[in-house]
Amino acid sequence: MNTAPLNFSADPIDAALAVGLQDLWHPICPSSFVKNTPVSLRRLGYKIVLWRDAAGTVHALEDHCPHRGAALSLGTALDNRIACAYHGVEVRGDGTVTRVPGSPGCKLEGSRRTRSFHTAEASGAIFLFNATHPQLDTPPPLRLPEQLTSPEWSSFLCYTEWECDYRYVMENVVDPMHGAYLHKLSHTMAEGELTAEFQIRETDSGFFFEKKGQRNVNFDWTEWLATDIHLMRLEIPYPKTGGPGGSFTIIGGYVPVTTNVAGNFFWRCRKVTGWERDTWRFLYKNRLEARHWQVLEQDRVAMENMEPDANQREQLYEHDMGVVRLRRILKNLAQKQIEKTLKV
Repeated sequence: MNTAPLNFSADPIDAALAVGLQDLWHPICPSSFVKNTPVSLRRLGYKIVLWRDAAGTVHALEDHCPHRGAALSLGTALDNRIACAYHGVEVRGDGTVTRVPGSPGCKLEGSRRTRSFHTAEASGAIFLFNATHPQLDTPPPLRLPEQLTSPEWSSFLCYTEWECDYRYVMENVVDPMHGAYLHKLSHTMAEGELTAEFQIRETDSGFFFEKKGQRNVNFDWTEWLATDIHLMRLEIPYPKTGGPGGSFTIIGGYVPVTTNVAGNFFWRCRKVTGWERDTWRFLYKNRLEARHWQVLEQDRVAMENMEPDANQREQLYEHDMGVVRLRRILKNLAQKQIEKTLKV
């Protein structure tokens, strides 16, 4: 069985980060991507087949038949198992071969030969646990922030894919200063100073990178959240034209599709209930969403036009402390992952 994703970096730490860290939950696609028929996606260094059973539960296997390596996604979903189109071999959602119609009773039947992935579905997205061990029985629970779980909040999921390393997208989010320049014509980012001092504030689950002496003005801070999933959170104050509710909150999640394509999840959230919730959701879909796509488009163009080795030719200064801290955290986690793998 293939127990680890392939990568080709000479630096083992960079190789581990390029395909996404293990033993973490990752958002991999919007819920709408997965139907009753199999769909194949490349994520986290794997080619993965996903489908829903009769109850709507999502199953995920490596898209590789243990018999001859054909793509399972070309086959037929049979509730909690999938039948390979090449020779009819049936593989259950936990990776166990349940039937080999061409050779009943052969040693392949009953063996767990295909890598399976635990999945969860929440807030309009499918999440996958990228386990070090290919046959992990029980993953940790998926814990999302209150903006995505509390009935006091309402949200929309925006998903987009950019042709760049997913780490560039994360570093863009942990850089609040770019908002005052790249997004200076945005209706939500036109205020605030063009110079700022920053500080890092540690938390139990990550850190804040924030402007000193400026709050509720612009893109003033980013929070890095690290539990059994890595997410980012930021707030942007809304003008009165933005409708009822407090600041506009964005929860971000990022996943490597390939080494040069990032899958980006932006949950756009506001703390509103009752009639205010309905009002905001109507206003967002009819007026605000297009403006937010314009802001994301500015980010996309900037990220996609950075060279793959741009982060090897930098001259950093104070505004980049958040980027430096994030890189250090990820490298340390990758090093621990490598050491853990070597002990197995």
